[in-house]
Amino acid sequence: MTTAPASTMRSLDRAFDVLGVLDDGRQPLRLSEVARRADLHVATAQRILNVLVERGYAAKEGAGYVAGPAALATAHAFLVNNRLSQVALPVLQELAATTSLTASLYVRVALARVLIARVQGRNPLRYQLPIGEKLPLHLGAGKALAAWLPEAELDTLIERTTPFTRISGQQVTADDLAADLRRIKQDGYALSLSERALNVTAVSAPIHRDDHVLGALSITGASGELTEDDHARLIGEVRRAADAIAARCP
Repeated sequence: MTTAPASTMRSLDRAFDVLGVLDDGRQPLRLSEVARRADLHVATAQRILNVLVERGYAAKEGAGYVAGPAALATAHAFLVNNRLSQVALPVLQELAATTSLTASLYVRVALARVLIARVQGRNPLRYQLPIGEKLPLHLGAGKALAAWLPEAELDTLIERTTPFTRISGQQVTADDLAADLRRIKQDGYALSLSERALNVTAVSAPIHRDDHVLGALSITGASGELTEDDHARLIGEVRRAADAIAARCP
């Protein structure tokens, strides 16, 4: 079997680094900023961007660059063909109806999570979260994925994200996050109170198939509408729903 030259693989890695920078950009990024964030020489970043623009994965907007429309077509192909989101949708609908809360499905991408399905509850959240949104692993529902990371990746996540401050104002050290994730792995669920969004409560659980974590299921609602007495019931509902999704996956 022919193995691709190391230089070819390195070029591919760099192209994905640039794509990742564009994915995370909330506004058009100048060439120099793309190069800085991707840790590339400006000339190298320019050559990669030229190819991405030609293929539609990047677009020139004013003096900067943004992700291109081809990325949307790739995302659509994932949603159409992804078995997890297909089998999860009726479970999400039932969970949202049963709890009146918004039910969401996330998968891990490197050290982040991406929303791939969502069903609004009777009382929708005040903020909008579109399909494809990339969110952190160390906050909210992300912890239901982070707790099961391989040790090396877990150490990297903790090193890169700590110390940080939750939206509630609570400061979190590396030891705090490590202890929180150990507790989540032991309990089998994550309960988050005003971590990423103020006055929002989230209950999340991993979707396991054997030793593999396929994704995380979460329900979210306004903290003012939920009491501590509600938590145990919601935890049970989410864990049962996560197990139901896992049982339907091939």
